[in-house]
Amino acid sequence: MAKVELKAPIVQEISDNIKDAQSVVIVDYRGLTVAEDTQLRKQLREAGVTYKVYKNTFMNFAFKGTEFESLSGVLEGPNAIAISTTDATAPARVLAEFAKKAPALEIKAGVVEGNFYDAEGMKAISAIPSREVLLSKLLGSMQSPIANFARVIKQIAEQGGEAAPAAEEAAPAEEAAPAEAEAPADAE
Repeated sequence: MAKVELKAPIVQEISDNIKDAQSVVIVDYRGLTVAEDTQLRKQLREAGVTYKVYKNTFMNFAFKGTEFESLSGVLEGPNAIAISTTDATAPARVLAEFAKKAPALEIKAGVVEGNFYDAEGMKAISAIPSREVLLSKLLGSMQSPIANFARVIKQIAEQGGEAAPAAEEAAPAEEAAPAEAEAPADAE
């Protein structure tokens, strides 16, 4: 078997993984202990992120002609690739959080929803909360005015004895004023 025939399935595997990817992040994993690498893989797997080490030439071939081609420029030295098809910020978030505990892990660059980001850009992306967190914040902000309105209505209902007489006193005064205005017109 020729070398090309052995390499083609690996390039195809990378291509299949990135085909529907929302984000792809390249990291330099040198210096991680086996325990740290195992913990990182576990966290990424729990977040629904595919994490694997491939040769740079295989990744180069797989990236050609795709929106991830811009990552070819950072493929120097040993690299790993983190791919997410569901949450665009998950790889950056998990990797950045893990890099705080294991400074040997270095995020080189990434492509998120078609846009290339360098290491600094990926730090900014990692600060974006997950979709679930954003949706819960949105729901909370939508419920807040409704809850406040409900509290005000409840307070008005509890004070109903005091608020209702004031409204009734204002109503007869308004009805009396038009009657007085009509009286002089009849006198003529």
